[in-house]
Amino acid sequence: MIKIASLSEIPLGGSKLIFFDETPIALFNINGKIHAWDNRCPHRGASLSDGYISDETIQCKYHLWKFSIEEQCAVENDQIKIRAFKVNIIDDDIFIETKP
Repeated sequence: MIKIASLSEIPLGGSKLIFFDETPIALFNINGKIHAWDNRCPHRGASLSDGYISDETIQCKYHLWKFSIEEQCAVENDQIKIRAFKVNIIDDDIFIETKP
């Protein structure tokens, strides 16, 4: 696990973009729970970190595809998955597991 950010850097309902080994990772603070996803939309590679964030979905701004936060897949097609990273919180620090 590697430290990638601090909780205080991600506002409730907000996001933060970081990079690890050239992989863009979007961190989302949804209802106080941190989610870490590959920032690239599986449709056309657009950024998800600046998408529309709700309590249940992240919507890509490029073609408006929606992704379920809990299911980590497209709302309209659960076969289209988002690469998610396991998150651990220790004190104010956010750690992710970088290996599948």
